[in-house]
Amino acid sequence: MNIGKQLKEGLLTQNPVLVQMLGLCSTMAITTSIMNGLGMGVSVLIILTAANVVISAIRKIVPDKIRIAMFIVVIAGFVTCVDLLLQAFFESIAASLGVFIPLIVVNCIILGRAEAFSYKNGVGASFFDGIFQGLGYTLVLLAMCFIRELLGAGTLAGFRIIPEQFPIGILTLPVGGFLVLGFLIAAMQWALSKSKEGK
Repeated sequence: MNIGKQLKEGLLTQNPVLVQMLGLCSTMAITTSIMNGLGMGVSVLIILTAANVVISAIRKIVPDKIRIAMFIVVIAGFVTCVDLLLQAFFESIAASLGVFIPLIVVNCIILGRAEAFSYKNGVGASFFDGIFQGLGYTLVLLAMCFIRELLGAGTLAGFRIIPEQFPIGILTLPVGGFLVLGFLIAAMQWALSKSKEGK
């Protein structure tokens, strides 16, 4: 288990959104405000970490033929817990994220990490993989939220920063999500290619 390597992969070289291109639907849909991004990012981080640990712990007793069904059951259990906690303690975030919290059950990031990593590795490594992949996802969401909310609406966390006549309103629309995500993916690919050239 190499924690430094896992951290680098989660944040940079295997970032779930900018490199692996997973979870793009929810990434573009909910990144119109910082609170949405933080709520979704933390939810995915918790669910991914918990699911990774449980899947890794029971991987040797689950037949290979039913592993995907087992992944779904484990993930759905944690999604239900997080969804109920959000509704109980963070009602405005739960209402704002709407259907995207229950859809975490079939989020490619969580299913992908279950299949590619936690089903093949130990509990400790799977725990850190969940933390770092979830952190990578959350940081991308927050970057997109920052750009879209600040430049698109002129606010940050609901506070007016830019006068109302200056924001670029298109950034708050779905096309704005595509534009910002495309820019971030291009920047990450450029940085990774420069890093490889340097080596």
